[in-house]
Amino acid sequence: MTFLSRISRRPFQLLAALVVTATALTVPTAAASAAPVSPQPAVQQLQSAGLAATISLDSGCSASLARYPSSSDTDRALMLTNGHCWEGSVVLPPGVVLVDLPSIRTGELLDASGQPVATVQADRLLYATMTGTDVALYRLTQTFAQIEDATGLSALTIASSHPADGTAVSIPSGYWKTTYSCAISGFVPTLREAVWTWHDSIRYQYPDATCLTVGGTSGSPIVDDTTLQIVGINNTLNEQGQACTLNNPCEVDPDGSFTSTPGQNYGQQTYWFTTCLTSANTLDLDKAGCLLPKPLI
Repeated sequence: MTFLSRISRRPFQLLAALVVTATALTVPTAAASAAPVSPQPAVQQLQSAGLAATISLDSGCSASLARYPSSSDTDRALMLTNGHCWEGSVVLPPGVVLVDLPSIRTGELLDASGQPVATVQADRLLYATMTGTDVALYRLTQTFAQIEDATGLSALTIASSHPADGTAVSIPSGYWKTTYSCAISGFVPTLREAVWTWHDSIRYQYPDATCLTVGGTSGSPIVDDTTLQIVGINNTLNEQGQACTLNNPCEVDPDGSFTSTPGQNYGQQTYWFTTCLTSANTLDLDKAGCLLPKPLI
């Protein structure tokens, strides 16, 4: 496939005629997992950065146990990852937004040392898209309180505001059981990779020997080192130095010109979710000020 997952074995397919409704779409079987091996290139294991509440997914992706700022302990827990890490057997085409669909997704929940402590199970895919951003959010079968009682782990909170340039962040990968130490180096109004376009993407400081994200880090939370809240999701890097092609994102200027930097890596904003919340902690894409893209149909 593409981006920072280890699902390059998937065929690159676009569903031009995909019908997106909560009642008509059948969720395909999850892609086969690949056994983790040592990440290449080698990265620095940061002993001071814990992996608590991260999740290893069966598609070669990472995820996190997440909550909204307004979540209650009795609410169903959430699992946050990339849109290109959803369990479908095809890549989400531009314009496709999946909302409130049945799911059977599972993941291995890790403690601070990276040891699996529980298998978490989703029953709904609340939201997923690769249009405008690259995010997927699942509802789990257990509440936050039930998971904490069973494992001692608390969910990471999704920040409710835009992160600041220069913020020191950590990217804990549940798949690799490795944490990358990074810093935000500005925001990209338009980031393009192949047929996908994303907005207000997070750019990492580059070059940075402690921030060399690799395949399998897709879906990892971007955690503010000060607040310990999620400010984004790690999703892609320029692998071969090409411009605007698969695995080679480029930054597009308003005049249409573009730049690409080999090795430059990026993430996507997550505070967008909080702009769409109702008082019942559900997503309302029609809410005034909601930043999440809506389905076209």
